Amino acid sequence: MSKSKRYSREFKQEAVQLVNESGKSVAEIGADLGVSPKTLYRWRQELARDGEQAFPGKGYLKANDEYVRRLERELKLVTQERDILKKAVAIFSKGPSQ
Repeated sequence: MSKSKRYSREFKQEAVQLVNESGKSVAEIGADLGVSPKTLYRWRQELARDGEQAFPGKGYLKANDEYVRRLERELKLVTQERDILKKAVAIFSKGPSQ
């Protein structure tokens, strides 16, 4: 099994531009570039859906993904704080034991 090849953002954008603007079929362009037609269709769909934020690269997040991650971290912290406060209320509401 061959290792999957990584393509730069620019390569993907130019490949999609070729698909959209040339008179050639996706299969022909794929053969010329050494990329499967299925991959070209996926790249074209991703570029149409995400525009400038398409193909963020390895380790980089799209703006929305980064925002969601930040909110998830914040939610985890607030949940922990709430749980601590619940325990404190339970302890202090028992009153002094005799």
